[in-house]
Amino acid sequence: MAEQEEDFSSLPLPDRFQHKIWKVRKAAYEDGAKQFEITPDEHDPAFRPFLQEPSLWKGAVADSNVAAQQDGIAALCAFLKFGGREGCTRTRGHTLTSLVEKGLSSTRAATKQSALEAILLYIELDTPAPVIEDLLPALSNKQPKVVAATLAALTAIYHNYGCKTVDPKSVLKALPKAFGHADKNVRAEATNLAVEFYRWLREAMKPMFWNDLKPTQQTEMEASFEKIKSEPAPKQERFLRSQQAAMSRAPPPGAAGAAAEEDELEAEGVEIDAFDLAEPQDVLSKVAPDFHEQLASAKWKERKDALEALYVILNVPRIKDGDFGEIARCLGPKCMKDANIAVVTQAAQCIEVLAKGMRKPFGRYRSIVMGPIMERLKEKKATVSDALGAALDQVFAATSLSDCLEETLEFLKHKNPQVKEGTMKFLIRCLKTTREAPAKPEVASIAEAAKKLLSESVEGLRSGGAEVLGTVMKIMGERAMGPYLEGLDDIRKTKIKEYFDTAEVKAKDKPKPPPAAAPRAAAPAAAPRKVVAKKPATKKPAPAPSPYAQEALAPQPTARSIPGSKLGAPKTSGLAAPGAGLKAPMKRTLAGPGGAAPPALSSPRRPVSQAPPPEEEAPAPPRLGLGGRGLAGRPLAAKAPALAPPASQSISPPPSSGLTALERAELEELRLDKDRLLRQSDDLRQERSRLNSEVQELKNQNAQLIEDHTRDVLSIKAKETQLVRARSDCEAAEAMCGQLRREMERLKRALTSAERVNSPPALSPGRDGSTDEAGIYRDTGMYSGTQENARAGYGHRARMSLNSALSEEKENTVDAMTAQYGRGKLSPELGRNGRNSAASGSGGRNSPAPAYQSRIRDTSTESARPEGNGQGVESWKRAAEVTSALKAKIEQMKARQGISRP
Repeated sequence: MAEQEEDFSSLPLPDRFQHKIWKVRKAAYEDGAKQFEITPDEHDPAFRPFLQEPSLWKGAVADSNVAAQQDGIAALCAFLKFGGREGCTRTRGHTLTSLVEKGLSSTRAATKQSALEAILLYIELDTPAPVIEDLLPALSNKQPKVVAATLAALTAIYHNYGCKTVDPKSVLKALPKAFGHADKNVRAEATNLAVEFYRWLREAMKPMFWNDLKPTQQTEMEASFEKIKSEPAPKQERFLRSQQAAMSRAPPPGAAGAAAEEDELEAEGVEIDAFDLAEPQDVLSKVAPDFHEQLASAKWKERKDALEALYVILNVPRIKDGDFGEIARCLGPKCMKDANIAVVTQAAQCIEVLAKGMRKPFGRYRSIVMGPIMERLKEKKATVSDALGAALDQVFAATSLSDCLEETLEFLKHKNPQVKEGTMKFLIRCLKTTREAPAKPEVASIAEAAKKLLSESVEGLRSGGAEVLGTVMKIMGERAMGPYLEGLDDIRKTKIKEYFDTAEVKAKDKPKPPPAAAPRAAAPAAAPRKVVAKKPATKKPAPAPSPYAQEALAPQPTARSIPGSKLGAPKTSGLAAPGAGLKAPMKRTLAGPGGAAPPALSSPRRPVSQAPPPEEEAPAPPRLGLGGRGLAGRPLAAKAPALAPPASQSISPPPSSGLTALERAELEELRLDKDRLLRQSDDLRQERSRLNSEVQELKNQNAQLIEDHTRDVLSIKAKETQLVRARSDCEAAEAMCGQLRREMERLKRALTSAERVNSPPALSPGRDGSTDEAGIYRDTGMYSGTQENARAGYGHRARMSLNSALSEEKENTVDAMTAQYGRGKLSPELGRNGRNSAASGSGGRNSPAPAYQSRIRDTSTESARPEGNGQGVESWKRAAEVTSALKAKIEQMKARQGISRP
């Protein structure tokens, strides 16, 4: 045994890793871990055999002996910890599957812990994506313990590294399958993983898998979520090697305050939006082919149904980018002008979900939908205004404050107070949610518009203007907003300060970059300031001459007459202070290297030891001279010493710097060009605002004309409807009149036939020479000569009169006409005896008997009537009443017919 042990220890470590005796392998694993721990760096030769043959670790991780496996996984952890990224990338493909199937599901706690640590190290050393990709297939393993162990490992990964470092999309998609597993341990681990996701993602995780859970599971999950809602936002506990390197470099340049700000930003950014987790969906292909036809329908219900169907299609977490221009034009300019508010509300909801699903790509459609939405803010109904406001908020979230500001400020000048108020509220929400502070020109525009709101007659607009200024002050700071509040009374300033104290914003102005850039621009101007500071000693002996006269006359001739001498340097320095302080020092340095200059400079430097330092200090002071460049006293101080240096200039010339006359001229020209361009830009901006206002006015006029046109069309349609109804009523009246006319003809025919049937047959022989007596006798004989027969005949005659009462209208009409127009127009016999002849059945149409026979019969009838009772008189009265009623009805029908006809 001793010889075998010596042989085992003398074997190379890779050979011992593959030995058939498990004790040898176990000892090799332990020796390997010790060797890795004592290596100085990851390039040590101890790592080389395992990098060249990474399959050695597969056998160590999946060792058949559990004791050896425990030490093998521990050795792998040491190898990864000290071997660096190369050891991770080379061995990852050989060991991850075995770690999941053999290590995580082991019965030994130490083995489980080592396997989990190895997986975490694989993530730490490189990137998480390959590790997650290798872990997901284990969720479909046949053994429930492997699935449960994999879910536990995923929970540990997200707990340590967080969802910002490790992408949770792929795991969230596989989570519903784990919830539907038959093993309760798997379901329990899936619940733990979901709770861990909720710690990081909150409600953003639900759209990914929530609808695939059973109602009971959803209830249990909600109960678990309630327990952790009050917990603070989670923080990443372990960091990748790349993150650790960045963190090690970051602290030196940043102070403790900067680190605190970074922590705050990380805490704010922990919650992830559902948009980041969702996969883009193609919704354009799902839009109905007849969507535009339905949207152009004359029935508002069909338009609303089309928009509701579109809303269902667009309401997804993330929308794939495409050509939505036509849909945006339908939802914006078209639907926002719809007369039905239900259509307007539904269109606003469609715009909201479209902007929410597209985010930044929706920015190119902002100009199409934003104006019509703001124009429709005039609606007073809360549901409509809320829907329009939500749509505007999503449009702003997809763009930026700079994109929306110009159009928003234009609508703050709208004549409708309701539109003003809605636009003002939208601007306040934009200022509170924007993450980029507005530029100074934008702040000026906002402040100007808000100050106009302070003078409005409506209290809500005045308060809104104060809130706008207070919110901008919260972003920019009190000092930066001070100039914009000048001229406001104390009451308004107090109101603005109240809103400033209560406002909550996400953006803060960062004024640090401007001061950093300013010293560079002003650096050359500091050199003259340093030279001026050196001259006060020489300034004292020469105050006697007038500084104004000498600085105006002396420098100019010397500059022209002696350009290269030492005296030329001082006069250029004297000119440099009033005009451009950079020119004089430059000429001084150029004059120094000349042929005459070296001897002149050598002698003065020995007695004056202060001459060299100014040359070294001249480049340093630029940062100190930034603030004094524009002071009035400084140019004067620079001019006065310009006269004194000529005496001492031979001792030491001042330092030189900067620009030549040509460069200065070019600089002045560039400044003039810049001023000209700025003026042109202002003019163009004013012209643009004027044109925008004209365009808006034309839009308003167009909208008014469209409304008038719609109103006229509706009134025309109403008149046409009335005309159609009147025509139908006229046709109905004419049909009724025709029906009544036919009924009258039928009754007349019936009356005529009844008269013919009831007329006595003995009347016709009256023409054959029968005497009046015979006629009278026959006429009375018809009712019998005795009293009984006379009564019976008279009763028969009365019944006949009642049956023919309806036909007596003609005769009564004749009587009326006779009484009105006289008897000359009608025959005396008809006017006098028409009723008797009709009653007796021997009228002119049925009987050819002459009129005198009718009179004879009437006399005989009258002689016979006293013998009967008064029933006949009453019958005649009733007949007359019926006749008059019929006449009245006919007159009414004639009058109605005459009115309805055109």
